[in-house]
Amino acid sequence: MTKSRIIFHVDMNSFYASVEAAYDPSLRGKPLAIAGNAKERRGIVVTASYEARAKGVKPPMPLWEAEKACPGLLVRPPDFDRYRTMSRKMFEILYSYTPLVEPVSIDEGYMDVTNVHFEGTHGLELAKIIQDHIYHDLHLPSSIGVAPNKFLAKMASDMKKPMGITVLRKREVPDILWPLRAVEMHGVGEKTADKLSRLGLFTIEDLAKADPFFLTEKFGVAGKRMHEKANGIDFRPVDPESIHDFKSIGNSTTLPKDTANRQDITRILRNLSDSVSRRLKKKDVYAGNIQLTIRYHDRKTITRSKKLSYPVDGTDDIYDQAKQLFHDYWNGRSVRLLGVTGMDLVEKGHAVKPLDLFNYEEDVKKERLQSMIGEIRGKFGEHALLRGTQIGDETASDQLRDQKGRGTSLEKDFLRGTIGKDVEDDDEE
Repeated sequence: MTKSRIIFHVDMNSFYASVEAAYDPSLRGKPLAIAGNAKERRGIVVTASYEARAKGVKPPMPLWEAEKACPGLLVRPPDFDRYRTMSRKMFEILYSYTPLVEPVSIDEGYMDVTNVHFEGTHGLELAKIIQDHIYHDLHLPSSIGVAPNKFLAKMASDMKKPMGITVLRKREVPDILWPLRAVEMHGVGEKTADKLSRLGLFTIEDLAKADPFFLTEKFGVAGKRMHEKANGIDFRPVDPESIHDFKSIGNSTTLPKDTANRQDITRILRNLSDSVSRRLKKKDVYAGNIQLTIRYHDRKTITRSKKLSYPVDGTDDIYDQAKQLFHDYWNGRSVRLLGVTGMDLVEKGHAVKPLDLFNYEEDVKKERLQSMIGEIRGKFGEHALLRGTQIGDETASDQLRDQKGRGTSLEKDFLRGTIGKDVEDDDEE
């Protein structure tokens, strides 16, 4: 008989706010919000302490609205270097108990502790030891879900916050999970939930009892997985190596002020494309698909993408696609945020560009030039060697300033260079 697995999902509570309070004890127990610079239109709440949440402050609320809901709200700008440091320390604690740790973002990860016996303790007692260890050493609260698989562990960790430990067994799924709305199931977003409701599927129980072939027909492989999870089934192992897998590399920036000026917009698109290009090169990958994100002044957001005939990593190639997508899909209204993302990543050596006998020398020169520019900007900053089209009333260094203050992809970079592996994303809770 196969031994049942014991999986932990360790989820840090209000991570950014908790880290700030750990560094500055005077913030503990007070309503605190982490938000960007309001003067530069980055005044959106990223996360908030539980004291602030109790008064109605929650992401992604505009800062002015949060301060209205909670007079006396303390506000701190995000410090991603600080959060990465604390994240590394947190994961070092998890690794001290087992090598079977799968980080999934800066503030959460899975542990397979099936065969871990720490000082005679196991299961629920071990979860308490780990939770206390993190809090004692780092002053960071966490919640831990304990279950026989990753999906149930994730659902369990969300049930008691802050500082909760919840056990969720497969036999308890009908009583605990089935009454919940479908959108409350991990992996089901608002758009999927809307589509489910149009199909008459409103709860997790509805998903569990639906015809799996019907779900597969409507949602593809995701439909099959939804059916399995709704029934408490999840065969995915805790995979420490999955942190090396990444599907996209993207950058976005909130504009200092809403604009419909095409020249300003194209300049920002080039800056973003250049940044994505250098990150692709740094990771030795090409992108086979370019995605553009546009957020309008009313916060309506669209994403559009284009599959490429061959993978690319150069600024010009990325920019050309992003600019064309913008031309095709922009509705002419003022823009608040722009993002460019390279997707369908392919490792170098596994991608082929059709050889153009007339332009191959130009391609080689362009590659050398882009490589040199990337090295110089990496050393001296984003403002170095700006093209004429990249210089405006605000320089590129203003548009793509210090990564700390921007909503760039943290994704899989947060444990770089530590604990012997490459082990950013925002926290919701």
